[in-house]
Amino acid sequence: KWGFSERMGPLLYDEDDGEVFLGMSAASQPKPVSSRTAREIDEEVRAIIDECYSTAQQILADHEDKLHNMADALMELETLMPEQADDIMAGKPPRVIETPSAQADAAANDAEQAPDTDVPPSESPADRRRPKPGPIGRPAEEH
Repeated sequence: KWGFSERMGPLLYDEDDGEVFLGMSAASQPKPVSSRTAREIDEEVRAIIDECYSTAQQILADHEDKLHNMADALMELETLMPEQADDIMAGKPPRVIETPSAQADAAANDAEQAPDTDVPPSESPADRRRPKPGPIGRPAEEH
């Protein structure tokens, strides 16, 4: 829409606001620039995209080891915390971070595996998970 390149200058080349006016169909709106200018715009856009693509390729090539370390960490951990990504970018292995959900999962797993000495062995595991009678934890209809 805006040129802002050395070749095209700081000009507005497209005033298309997406609206269709009386007597104009959406498929055949007149172009606000000549075919020569349109071609120059296309060439300039292509040059900018090619330059950005080349820069991205160079950055990835320069940091290929970090790219592979990041991919390996993602395959192992599935998600990375910002601190872990920082570790990888600094050339170190990602630190182990206990997320709140991982801590809760570990606590729940420990609770399931630990014997419950207050519950008679005749109760099922489902019965053990039910809230015990008391001032807190009873079903709402009992309050």
